[in-house]
Amino acid sequence: MNHNWKIVRKVLFWLVLVLLGASVSRIFYGLRNRNYEMGLRHWAKINLILNQIDNNYVDSIDKRQFSEKLIPLIMNELDPHSVYMPPQILQEAEDELQGHFDGIGITFNVPNDTAIVISIIASGPSERAGLMTGDRIIKIQGNTVAGVGIPQDSLVKLMRGPSGTKVNLDILRDGEIVPFTITRDKIPVKSVDVAYMINDTTGYVKLSKFTRTSYAEFMSVVPGMLDKGMKKLLFDLRDNAGGYLDQALLLSNEFLAKDEMIVYMEGQHRPRQEFTADGSGSCRGVNLYVLINENSASSSEILAGAIQDNDRGTVIGRRSFGKGLVQEPVYFSDKSGIRLTVARYYTPTGRCIQRPYEKGKEDYLFDIYERYQHGEMMDVDSIPHNDSLKFVTKKGKVVYGGGGIIPDMFVPIDTVGVTDLLVKINKQSLQMKYALEFSDRFRGELRGIKDLKSLDMLFRRVNLENDFKTFIQSKGIAIPQKEWEISGDIIMTQVRAISGRYSSLDDNAFYPIYSEIDNVIQKAVMAE
Repeated sequence: MNHNWKIVRKVLFWLVLVLLGASVSRIFYGLRNRNYEMGLRHWAKINLILNQIDNNYVDSIDKRQFSEKLIPLIMNELDPHSVYMPPQILQEAEDELQGHFDGIGITFNVPNDTAIVISIIASGPSERAGLMTGDRIIKIQGNTVAGVGIPQDSLVKLMRGPSGTKVNLDILRDGEIVPFTITRDKIPVKSVDVAYMINDTTGYVKLSKFTRTSYAEFMSVVPGMLDKGMKKLLFDLRDNAGGYLDQALLLSNEFLAKDEMIVYMEGQHRPRQEFTADGSGSCRGVNLYVLINENSASSSEILAGAIQDNDRGTVIGRRSFGKGLVQEPVYFSDKSGIRLTVARYYTPTGRCIQRPYEKGKEDYLFDIYERYQHGEMMDVDSIPHNDSLKFVTKKGKVVYGGGGIIPDMFVPIDTVGVTDLLVKINKQSLQMKYALEFSDRFRGELRGIKDLKSLDMLFRRVNLENDFKTFIQSKGIAIPQKEWEISGDIIMTQVRAISGRYSSLDDNAFYPIYSEIDNVIQKAVMAE
């Protein structure tokens, strides 16, 4: 009897649990449905208006065009980084971050209304077809594009297209028109612009964006620099507007110890998610300097914030952009899409580095100009600090949230050496125009340049300074001796760097030469 009663009690117990669970589920489901229905009711007026227009408006409506105009207005009511992207814009944005695009593989400039090839991607379609630096693009697909005022971005679109398709170019070379047919292909987009040793122990890496290939590119150059004796690394994220989060996490991981936090994110509908280092990074023993400026944003700020908050290295430059919002892509069947902000980033100390945007997108976008007006670009004391957003790292360093990463070492915009002569030359882009003329005269020798020493020997043989002075005087610009004494080194460094870009070294000439007048790099090199 007792045994049977125990069985009955067990059955009753489990039956009560099942019934209770069912009741709780019905209550939860009912609440969820009610919240969903309430949410729909809040949007009901919009639906009613659209239905009224659809059924009763006096004229016919192009619904597609109507939607394309309406959606951006809706997104405009959200934060500055929630955006609608039509198909073409979305595709271009995706291509840029994927690390490749379909095209012919050249870099060109349009200094005098004619596209001039600056560099050619090694083993790409243009190199295989025989294009050379200095070539002028006169026609594309039989249509004249030189001297007719076509914008540079339009020229890019004319030359890009699906892999395997062909594009016909008429090229002006050495006074002759030469026709080329080039088969488009996948073109890699490098995000590591340059990586080299500044001296025996100091390395320099410039990352322009966080693409799908950024970590792989970084890891392809850093081991060699470590083998050469790199003890100190200048990681340049200036003007890097961000990109993929996973690449920022992977790169941060290279510098941090096991279990050190990189970043966490949280939102109204997104629970807190933390990302920490696994301790396997190859650069944990390197003395690290992260270079930032007012255009360093998003993933750049994640990496800089992780390094700063973990007391891992020194952030140097000027206050970063202040983008701490997480976008999630939503794709539509017509190949358009939105990037919707779903959470905020927080640095390891708990800082949200998103700057305020409550005053609207216009004020938000013009914040950089405000920084100039308030003197922030010149004086560290002009950087705003909000004591209610003050945080402290493990080693006691005070850091602030509420609007970008404030560097540990501030470097102002460099105005040393600025004269009327420098302004006149810059305004007319005479350094670029001279470099183009120089590259035409010495095209064969520039193609054979293999190192900076050989390039410098060419400059010395030509007597570059006198040659450039003769050039600018031919353009009607006088050269006051006192102004040249103040600005001459800056001007000639620019000339050498830009001219070096026309050699086979490309960016491996430009950046090392230009670093001679880069006050942020120079301060980081001298820092201990």
